[in-house]
Amino acid sequence: MEHDDSGHHGHLQLEYQPSLPMSNGKTIVWLFLSTEIMFFAGLIGTYIVLRFGAPPGTWPTPAQVHLSEPIGAFNTFVLICSSVTIVLCLESIRAHKPSVAKIWLWLTFLLGAVFLSVKMYEYQQKFAHGIYPAKPHSLIYERANLDYAAAVRLPLKAKWDKLSKLSAEDAGLNDVQRADLQRYNKLLNGVVGWAEYQAADPTLSAGDRQTALMRLAEYVSGPRHAGKHHGHNDEHDKPFEEQLHNEKVQLSKVVTDLEQQQQQLLEERKLLENAEDPLRLAAVVDQLNLVGADLKRVVDRLDGIDLVSELDHSVNHDFGLHLPMVLPSGNMWASTYFLLTGFHAIHVLIGLIVFLIAMPRHLGPKWAGFVENTGLYWHFVDLVWIFLFPLLYLF
Repeated sequence: MEHDDSGHHGHLQLEYQPSLPMSNGKTIVWLFLSTEIMFFAGLIGTYIVLRFGAPPGTWPTPAQVHLSEPIGAFNTFVLICSSVTIVLCLESIRAHKPSVAKIWLWLTFLLGAVFLSVKMYEYQQKFAHGIYPAKPHSLIYERANLDYAAAVRLPLKAKWDKLSKLSAEDAGLNDVQRADLQRYNKLLNGVVGWAEYQAADPTLSAGDRQTALMRLAEYVSGPRHAGKHHGHNDEHDKPFEEQLHNEKVQLSKVVTDLEQQQQQLLEERKLLENAEDPLRLAAVVDQLNLVGADLKRVVDRLDGIDLVSELDHSVNHDFGLHLPMVLPSGNMWASTYFLLTGFHAIHVLIGLIVFLIAMPRHLGPKWAGFVENTGLYWHFVDLVWIFLFPLLYLF
């Protein structure tokens, strides 16, 4: 505002900005990022509701789904470093150092490629252990039940049948195949079969039947030392080795009793054969068959106990098998994990493609706006991962 000599106010002078105080490119990038923020906020918010809304003990831990905190932390460090290098690239352009700027851009690209490579390795580990989204499920079962036991039995039976067929052929089996055949036989009869038998035994309580199936799940995929499980009895809460030792002692006594019954029945059968009493003989033979079946079942279980007692981790880990596992909320975890990290990986890949566009160029001052806008996008990608890392790897 100006004053004239007579003391009256002059005309107000206004200056108009013809546009926003930023370039059109930066405005578009910010508008785009605002939609991206809403997109990832919805995904992350949904994950938070699912994760922290799940009942205690029903969401997989990072160890159960083979997530490595050190690997995740390394990838976080790599992505943060890439945000630093893109800033240094922009500053080099503004300082009229195009050759130095190109070095920083290449380094940003390489760091982003390292991030994706590590993420692909993590994906491979998930698929190798049967952890991936599938309908109704992959190798993940939400609970240990008879359906789960049957799912474990089927691939074991297929492997056993294949080796048995080879054994019947003239070529026979080598030492490794023969050991595998014995192992599969013990797993089928002494581990899976025993669990199915106990789970269907009407004389056992519901808790004991469920405990038998839960132990099967622990043998197959761990953990070796289980914590408390809701609805299980106190015996299940004992350490793994103590459980097996107590069971083996009890079953050894059962074997002794059954062998005595079997011997008595054999003697009685012999007497009845000489006495020519067919009705009584038929009843004794039936009883002898039942005792023989019970004895075989218990002996198979003792063989199964010997097998699982030697495990370092689990059947899947030690024997290189890919049998189904029990992970409460495991399928939901797999779906959310691959959704969140998959969309983030796509954004990282898009950033790398944009970097490749600038690679052959002479990074003079006219490229400062392009690199600055790309850097804004890259910082956003980095920020999203800062939220994903603790949510997925630490909780």
